[in-house]
Amino acid sequence: MGSDRQYSSKEQLLEVSVFLLLIVPSMLLSFFVIRQGNLGFVFTAFSVILRDLALVSLILFFIWRNGEPLEWLGWNFKNGWKDVALGAGLFIPMFLSGGLLDHALQTAGLSAPATPIPSFLAAKGMVEMVLATILVVVVAVAEETIFRGYLLLRFRGVNLSLPRAALLSAVIFSLGHGYEGSSGVVTVGTMGLVFAAVYIWRQSLVAPMVMHFLQDFIGIVLAPLLGLK
Repeated sequence: MGSDRQYSSKEQLLEVSVFLLLIVPSMLLSFFVIRQGNLGFVFTAFSVILRDLALVSLILFFIWRNGEPLEWLGWNFKNGWKDVALGAGLFIPMFLSGGLLDHALQTAGLSAPATPIPSFLAAKGMVEMVLATILVVVVAVAEETIFRGYLLLRFRGVNLSLPRAALLSAVIFSLGHGYEGSSGVVTVGTMGLVFAAVYIWRQSLVAPMVMHFLQDFIGIVLAPLLGLK
């Protein structure tokens, strides 16, 4: 559905406020689920996949309703393979820097995760590993669309500067990682800023999606396969 009328900053603020009310409270629960050992991986994986697909569907409805092009969400694939290679290349220094930052924060007194891999993220057996791979693909695509594509678009639409929009989206992104301890939350927020910087640079979510996928794949799929707990 196309539309020639201007989508005002007030309307964008209302839309993004409702969207944040839908996602932020559930993300804050991540700070309290550390002790919940009865959450199974299959249940968690399906819940996250369905939630993320629903949120992306809602965003696509907003974009369609407002007559906005998908490119505004960062769904720009003109330099697809170049951006895939760039994302893979940038992931290595980001991964190493993230590990160093997390270690430094823990040394400085910030809390570490209660367990290296929470039970609800620990896949076991081949079937769960396949599900875990599907999970990290969906999460990479969906969360980059949500936190970089959509939130940056709407925060800019309500007259936040680009640095402030990127910082706010990174803070919100980090809220869903409370189970990683305060050091993990800060590290994830920093990675969110890196993803945003790459997105702004490339005007495409492809490279950040690749970086996000590799980060989660190592932690959720590769580490359990290699017996790294």
